[in-house]
Amino acid sequence: MRTLNKRSEFLAANRGLRFPMPGFVLLVRPRGDGDDTPGVGFTVSKKVGNAVARNRMKRRLRALARAAIPDRGIGGADHVLIGRPGGNDIVFAELAEQLDSALARAAKKVAR
Repeated sequence: MRTLNKRSEFLAANRGLRFPMPGFVLLVRPRGDGDDTPGVGFTVSKKVGNAVARNRMKRRLRALARAAIPDRGIGGADHVLIGRPGGNDIVFAELAEQLDSALARAAKKVAR
């Protein structure tokens, strides 16, 4: 997995497909550069809470991505997880199910 660092990569992903879930929003955009490595990025706004809450949400999103993206992610695409308010209150296992569901929907949509 490669990590998205530049603002331009996040803006490009924002032009891709959106899959909203209760705890987060998944953005997926095929890069089309011939590299099959999935890219992943995380963002959590101040709407989620103070710095402690935002950092906790980012840690949870990173753990979810580490477990799911290598197996079920879309090769050659950038995945951005955007934390939503209330995401920290959702049980981690439920967030994992939401990510699996979002990735399945994304794979179906990209395959078309």
